[in-house]
Amino acid sequence: MSASVPSPDATPDVTADTTPERIVIVGGSSGMGLALAESALAGGADVTIVGRSPERLAAAERKLSGGDRRLGGGGRLRAVAADITSEPDTERLFKTVGETVGAIDHVVLTAADATGAYQPITSFDLEAGRRLVDSKLFGAVLLAKYAAPHLTSGGSITFTSGIAAYRPAPGGSMVAAVNGALASLTYALALELAPIRVNALSPGWVDTPIWDTIAGDGKQARLDAMAQRLPVGRVGTPHDIAEALLALMHNRFITATVLHADGGHRLV
Repeated sequence: MSASVPSPDATPDVTADTTPERIVIVGGSSGMGLALAESALAGGADVTIVGRSPERLAAAERKLSGGDRRLGGGGRLRAVAADITSEPDTERLFKTVGETVGAIDHVVLTAADATGAYQPITSFDLEAGRRLVDSKLFGAVLLAKYAAPHLTSGGSITFTSGIAAYRPAPGGSMVAAVNGALASLTYALALELAPIRVNALSPGWVDTPIWDTIAGDGKQARLDAMAQRLPVGRVGTPHDIAEALLALMHNRFITATVLHADGGHRLV
């Protein structure tokens, strides 16, 4: 005898959970992380933004709250200064968040220190490489280590890799290597931490403040040249990436996945 199948129009016999989603965004004071915080708050989530600079965090908190005390000042938005390349700092971060909001639904990492990471390999500054590895790869490891005990079953961790892993450029070997390693870490942690979901988002070129560091005065010319190459005819915006991150966070059937939000960059 086959089991009965409920009508697709049937109303589930459950009480709706009105608890706001609790999201921690490491790198939430600027760029893609800030855009994600803005979108998440607009959707009713409880958001903690994390960064190394208390000043930048305070500015981001003012921008996100817009003076609305229902968000900041003990509402749905808070900021915590922490450096995820430091194990004691990362442990303290999640202890603080756990004591403040309880269980966490989603953790997103958008922060990375790419200062000096683009260099010819024959003259590469190893210290610049270490900063990138520490912030993007070991930072991801520490984040998973200390976030996992605080995450709800079926919650998620989302890392940010990048197009360099799939379309490497001369002078970008270290960036390509770290982004590729982050994808492999994602697959492994999705198995180890299940049922917590672990994914990565791989952006293409996005107009964020990191380009001021990478390209300096040549930023706009480089972005315009890439826009002409891409099938979508433009580079990305932080809110493009925020939408993709939200999709990974909310689809409970996605894990061990690298989602490409690159405007077709892998094809050109």
